Amino acid sequence: MSIQQMRRAHWRPRDRRWGSLRVSLQTIRIASVLALLAGISQGQTETRSLSELFERVNPSVVEIYTRALDVPRSPAGMPASMSGIGSGVLISPDGKILTAAHVVETASTIDVRFLGGEMLKATVLSSEQTLDVAVLQLERPPKDAFVVAIGDSDAVSVGDQVFVVGAPLGISHTLTVGYISGRRRTNATFSGMSPTEYFQTDAAINQGNSGGPLFNMQGELIGIVSHIVSHSGGSEGIGFAVTSEMARQLLEKRSFWAGVDGYMLSGRLADALNVPPPGVGLLVQRVASGSPAERLGLKGGTTRATIWGEELVVGGDIVLTAAGIPLAAPNSLTSIRERITKLAPGEPVTVTVLRAGTTVTLSKPLQAPAAH
Repeated sequence: MSIQQMRRAHWRPRDRRWGSLRVSLQTIRIASVLALLAGISQGQTETRSLSELFERVNPSVVEIYTRALDVPRSPAGMPASMSGIGSGVLISPDGKILTAAHVVETASTIDVRFLGGEMLKATVLSSEQTLDVAVLQLERPPKDAFVVAIGDSDAVSVGDQVFVVGAPLGISHTLTVGYISGRRRTNATFSGMSPTEYFQTDAAINQGNSGGPLFNMQGELIGIVSHIVSHSGGSEGIGFAVTSEMARQLLEKRSFWAGVDGYMLSGRLADALNVPPPGVGLLVQRVASGSPAERLGLKGGTTRATIWGEELVVGGDIVLTAAGIPLAAPNSLTSIRERITKLAPGEPVTVTVLRAGTTVTLSKPLQAPAAH
């Protein structure tokens, strides 16, 4: 064998190996390009999907404008009109709106504005402060509005992507996106309330988002924005939304609107305001004009004060018992509400209050509830 034949015999296998390697590298490059294109395509699909979801559900989201009487800034001042803004979502063709209870609880007037600019009056049909959920009834069905589907919040997991639509800082129909960061239940041992379940989310929430919808990535309503925990009151805090299952409970049961904003007193706060033993009561802060609480005769506060670091409106009634249930009883607020909803129209609602140091009993026949 010549030297040239030996060289050809020696280098041919190596040439095959390099050829195979070149083919492999080319295959990898092609696969990488395809994967990159697939990733870009997937990202575009996800973005387009969220955009389409927003366009679809946005007409169901409303801005809620409220007016109420505020406590005077000084003892000699006159009550002033106080305006507020929140968000809500349309849940029925006949004009029912879900929102947060604290947005409308003591409102004297409520105006609801839709995406197209239509403005309608609304009244509170039912409200559950322990859940921070309320149902409004529009004066008439809205024109061409989209009714949102209520999803199953029990099927939602931590890590699921969600989005919020509302009016943060009054900027209407704003979309924010985030994830479910946790599921939380309130500790209601000393609050008089039943436990309430919340979603914790990192989707940006600001004042004006309250009452707005939290959607899953199918465009279903899975929560109602309630509040944020923040040092500044801004969206760098932690957002919480009441789960749709909690809201569904309000929709399915007979409920009512009291029209009173109260603060549960116990411990040294109760001592400071001379609440008699067992030292638990509900300090009435504000009462809505024309509400059942006003008809009953409950009086709201008259003076702002800071007691033990808590900013309160004092000078109003302190509820000690309602419907025969002491405020000191476990889950008292929930039990009182359940007992009152079982009363027949015309039966009296009786409330015992501490008013200017004297125990006073108030009683008024229950009016027929508005139809759901």
